[in-house]
Amino acid sequence: MTGQKKNHLIQSIDDRRNIVVPGNKEETLLFCVNHFITTANASISTKGAFNVALSGGSTPKALYQLLASPRYRDAVDWKKVHLFWSDERCVPPTSEESNYHMAMEAGFGSLHIPSANIHRMEADKTDLEAAAKEYEIVIRQTVPDQAFDLIMLGMGDDGHTASLFPKTHGLHAQSRLVIANFLPEKGIWRMTFTFDLLNRAHQTIVYVLGASKATMLNNVLNGPYLPDEYPVQKVGTRTHKTLWVADTDAAKKPTFQHEAI
Repeated sequence: MTGQKKNHLIQSIDDRRNIVVPGNKEETLLFCVNHFITTANASISTKGAFNVALSGGSTPKALYQLLASPRYRDAVDWKKVHLFWSDERCVPPTSEESNYHMAMEAGFGSLHIPSANIHRMEADKTDLEAAAKEYEIVIRQTVPDQAFDLIMLGMGDDGHTASLFPKTHGLHAQSRLVIANFLPEKGIWRMTFTFDLLNRAHQTIVYVLGASKATMLNNVLNGPYLPDEYPVQKVGTRTHKTLWVADTDAAKKPTFQHEAI
């Protein structure tokens, strides 16, 4: 490495989606960290706040750890950041399975974010649907036009994103921002953002790292449009294109013969 900043080529997949392949896992994580910081600082500079919805998963965890590291922790004015979550399991906030717990333990808990700016999904409540509607209220009160500055997402091995799993009723939710979604194959409930909310964001990014994701990434980006089978295909609109970020291992199968932007 020469120390020079790499010129990462963002390509247009279609009228709803772009993709960038920054390099190997380490290079891709660094791209994602810098993207987060740039997006946060631009939002704070222009609007005085940065509203971001976090995701669970191993890649976001690595990003959170980097953001809280000595190298990056002073790169953002964390007092002006509002944290939300795009989905949550029905577990207490102290559970190792909680997306909230993971994010706070991975690094956000050590940053100077006011407690009033940390908006946990209370998916451990008995009435999950009522809790989802309460979270909608918080979003409406905090996020202008319910358009997040950044929503961070992943892609499951089955093509799900957030807690919008294949063939679940949540894929077709109307006029809602947050819902309780039942997953029949797992026999459990989750709280999740809807596609209506995901597709309002100024920026939505889907992280796909590792060789285990290569086949599904190929199916989702190059295969037929089957959102009931591959829900993540539904993320992105013409006015708010989704940025897919893949490392070289995940992007081995797809061939992106598209126009560079």
